[in-house]
Amino acid sequence: MSDDFNLAAYRGLLMGLMERGYEWRGYADADPEKRHVIVRHDIDMSLDAALPIAEIENALGLKAHYFVLVRTELYNLFSAAAQDALRRLSALGHEVGLHLDASLYDNDPVQLQQAAAEECAVLEAATKADVGLISFHRPVKALLGYPQTLAGRIHTYQPRFYTQMGYCSDSRGAWHHGHPLDHLAVREGRGLQLLTHPIWWMKDAPSPQAKVSAFLAARMDALDVALADNCSVHRAGQLRKNLGLGD
Repeated sequence: MSDDFNLAAYRGLLMGLMERGYEWRGYADADPEKRHVIVRHDIDMSLDAALPIAEIENALGLKAHYFVLVRTELYNLFSAAAQDALRRLSALGHEVGLHLDASLYDNDPVQLQQAAAEECAVLEAATKADVGLISFHRPVKALLGYPQTLAGRIHTYQPRFYTQMGYCSDSRGAWHHGHPLDHLAVREGRGLQLLTHPIWWMKDAPSPQAKVSAFLAARMDALDVALADNCSVHRAGQLRKNLGLGD
């Protein structure tokens, strides 16, 4: 099976799980002892990169979970583009949850409880929908398997989802512990939480480093245009020229 990280490979992964008898489930109703798969996406960098994945899932009749950051320099949930992306995710039938950057709160469970309540309120204002799920961004190992809810909400590293069922992630753009279809839980017919990060599945770049560079270039171009729209001193296209990057 291919380890390529592109949209065709992602669709193939989902089809492979279906062929092995897996059923899509949410966090509330997934059974660790059954062929249930929770499909989770942590959006660390690009909301735009999530949309092609969401469309593939919708075409297969799959509802997935997308977790977005509230405190990040990489996107603004209240920008016009982000609002369009959030509406599209909802229209495709997916659920949006909070991606809580644990490192901003010293990975401290007491601080995280308060932060979860505050950030969920912000996300609910952005999505105009209830937020019932939380995933951690940059957690320390002590939080992996943390049993308590956060602000009364399920989080994705509770034991039921992290240790009682299989867990597989494309962290840093690779399957560091083997392809999901080769996972022990899949071979045994048990539950699986499948985590991907949409940035790694961009189709037009050959490596994780190239994908990050492509994202950064696109982000710079968008910022260039936005700056020109808001400041008459700056002209669109000027930034690349000033940085010696060409057209």
